[in-house]
Amino acid sequence: MSLDAFRQKVQRRIHEDRIAFEGIYKDEIKGLLGLSKEDIDAITPDDTTDLETYDKLITIVKEASAANLAQADLVNQIKKLGDIGVKIAKMVPGISNLL
Repeated sequence: MSLDAFRQKVQRRIHEDRIAFEGIYKDEIKGLLGLSKEDIDAITPDDTTDLETYDKLITIVKEASAANLAQADLVNQIKKLGDIGVKIAKMVPGISNLL
């Protein structure tokens, strides 16, 4: 990847993130990003997939925020992550209220 292609990709990602942070789930995104590794590890301390699920959850909520996705659709996407995804989501009050 050339340096120009990298810069374009970074600029595109910054723009997408800004849209998500201004969307309807901006508080939920902030809540998720405020969780520590220790918070996540408290769910299943011996499982390394928690952080992967956490990352997927953040992506889902960012995309839902940018697209103004309905709450029911967001809940369905979170549930597709399984029990770990739901447990992590429940750590954020705005999302917990939806579940």
